[in-house]
Amino acid sequence: MRRREFIAFAFIGSAAVAWPLAARAQQSTLPVIGFLNSASPQPFANYVSGFRVGLKQTSYIDGQNVTIEFRWAEGHYDRLPEMAADLVRRKVAVLVSTGGPPSVMAAKAATATIPIVFTIGTDPIRLGVVTSLSRPGGNITGVNLFATQMESKRLGLLRALIPGVQLIAVLLNPNRPNYAFQVKDVQEPAAAIGQQIHILLASNESDIDKAFATAVQLRAGALLVSSDPFFNSQRDKIVALAARHSIPAIYEWREFALAGGLMSYGTNITDGYRQAGVYAGRILKGEKPADLPVVQSARFELIINLKTAKALGIEVPPNLSAEADEIIE
Repeated sequence: MRRREFIAFAFIGSAAVAWPLAARAQQSTLPVIGFLNSASPQPFANYVSGFRVGLKQTSYIDGQNVTIEFRWAEGHYDRLPEMAADLVRRKVAVLVSTGGPPSVMAAKAATATIPIVFTIGTDPIRLGVVTSLSRPGGNITGVNLFATQMESKRLGLLRALIPGVQLIAVLLNPNRPNYAFQVKDVQEPAAAIGQQIHILLASNESDIDKAFATAVQLRAGALLVSSDPFFNSQRDKIVALAARHSIPAIYEWREFALAGGLMSYGTNITDGYRQAGVYAGRILKGEKPADLPVVQSARFELIINLKTAKALGIEVPPNLSAEADEIIE
């Protein structure tokens, strides 16, 4: 090889090594968002897309000018404290805690300095996450999705759809931090209207099977699936079991109705994650969580799957159809 060719070859070789090193160096200097979730990635894919949209609205794009580190507990809430601690050790710029109270409480316990943005389905003041909605204080703010606060409304919708139903089963996760609040939130309205309910507990997949077997044994006329990230991650299984056992059921999010569930009532969770993305971006730009009011989701959707209703032999009352935001046929 001639000397001139050797020098050219050496330059190209060194450049080939230098470019990836430079790219990695640039990547390492990007701010990092820690994304903690108590459930599984696949059922939450649309919500993560909503979060990315919110980030983009504040001019942040994953892989370009920010990096997102994901941690998924897969429904094992006991894993969350160590996952949150790991993200804190990595010195993330913002810790986004999603998937309800389990991940929010883990993040709050892990750091009092790193900014935290949450999505939560229950009253954050009642849970002790913030002291004020307008001025959260400290290092935490986020979005209230009003999931658990709507259990009495869902109970009423079930009774409107199935007049005279004698027993309604209620599926709850006892491992949820606000479990006691959820029990109270469904027992009190049921007692006020004289509705008999039976609480079924499930914190893993086999528990869900047992809960449905119990519902069938009790001859429950309907099922209320309470708000829980684990149930959301298991929505295909839960919807399939409700169909197999011909149990009319109401759920928290529209994704259950889209998957074949009979009815859902709740806020738009994807938009809630978008709002969390906006807050994460604003914090990266220098704003403080203490100065960002907790967002109160105000848009509630009633979705009725007419195809499922027909399969169950249920005639949807005209007034309920008129109230629905979407009818799936």
